[in-house]
Amino acid sequence: MTGGEPIGPMIRRLRKERGLSQADLARKLNHAAGGVATLDRQHIYRWETGRRTPRDWLPFLAAAFHIDVEVLERATAVAKPPDPAPMPTAADFLPKGDPLAPLQVREGRRIGASTVDDLTSRVHGLRLADDVVYGRDLIGRAMRELRSAVTLYRESTFTDATGRQLLSAVGELAQIAGWIASDAGEHEEAVRIYRLGLSAADQAGDSTLAGNLLGSLAYQVSNVGDPLEGVAMAQAAAHQAADAPPRARALYLDRVAWAHTQAGQAQPAMRALGAAGEAIPDHTPGTEEPGYLYWVSAEELHVMEARVYTELHRPLRAVPLLNDALGRYDTSHARELALYLSWLAMALADANEPEEAAATARRMIRMSTDVASDRTDGRTRVVLKRLADFKDLPEVADLLSQYPATA
Repeated sequence: MTGGEPIGPMIRRLRKERGLSQADLARKLNHAAGGVATLDRQHIYRWETGRRTPRDWLPFLAAAFHIDVEVLERATAVAKPPDPAPMPTAADFLPKGDPLAPLQVREGRRIGASTVDDLTSRVHGLRLADDVVYGRDLIGRAMRELRSAVTLYRESTFTDATGRQLLSAVGELAQIAGWIASDAGEHEEAVRIYRLGLSAADQAGDSTLAGNLLGSLAYQVSNVGDPLEGVAMAQAAAHQAADAPPRARALYLDRVAWAHTQAGQAQPAMRALGAAGEAIPDHTPGTEEPGYLYWVSAEELHVMEARVYTELHRPLRAVPLLNDALGRYDTSHARELALYLSWLAMALADANEPEEAAATARRMIRMSTDVASDRTDGRTRVVLKRLADFKDLPEVADLLSQYPATA
């Protein structure tokens, strides 16, 4: 049979239409099958990508989706399309319409390079502020700057060259504002901001910046949305910036690795990590590159690598990298230190060192007490949930009793 929708795409479509993640669907099917935890997110992924056919699970899928089982049975007989869908590009993720469309008649003042330079300086100041002031404490300033910059572009007059520079500045501002919004837990707002920035970068012809914006969006979607969509975004970002400076390529490839990791795709994640590691040595100090890459270094990539190893449950690789990073990191960057400690606690738990994991988690929680970051809040919950597996140990029991509201 060749006509109709194959079973993999059908499962994916039905799942998304019902607002279910892959993990949600796995839990529903396990419950329907008697409560035994037979399936996980990886099983759903294999079905949706056509690597496995869920023949024994068709009745449970039909019940979960509230459709006739015959619909699913017919879909299992549909041949897979002979050609894969084309790889998405950055253009596939642009917002509908043009959020930067100028007013029909520009009546504002004429601006030049000095105005753009001033905006660029404020954008970089916002980036530096994000190192020590976090999401909920910084989002108000970020949103004011973004609204002001968009208004400046839409209402002012300028030359074509100044317009492109201004669009790049707006794109850079959108990237850091989107990051701050995500850190504040405003995920839908962050998506809107990232897409606005992507539009600005696209109109400016700045492919490296477009890659940074789309990669940032991929990172968020991988963490709080559909990991497979995150993979598509991250791959498009890396492709978009194929000719970008080495540190940009390394960063965007690391986001590909992270997206694959969140999607449960270990081997592609490891290949992307290897490619990121190969890109960074090409960087020569003094090479002209965007200012927003100031923080990307071999050491930072090692931390990113360690996070992937932690998620893939390879603690023997993760722990040394994280200990090294924590030993040299700037203590004024409380959010990053707390996040790194969270990964270390998880890796230590996987290494069957629960007492040390509990001590690390305690240090992480204390450090993040005054950090207004949704990221650290979320990681705290993840770590305490993991340590609950060791709740019979006194060190862990004491930690869980001290921080019950965050578990």
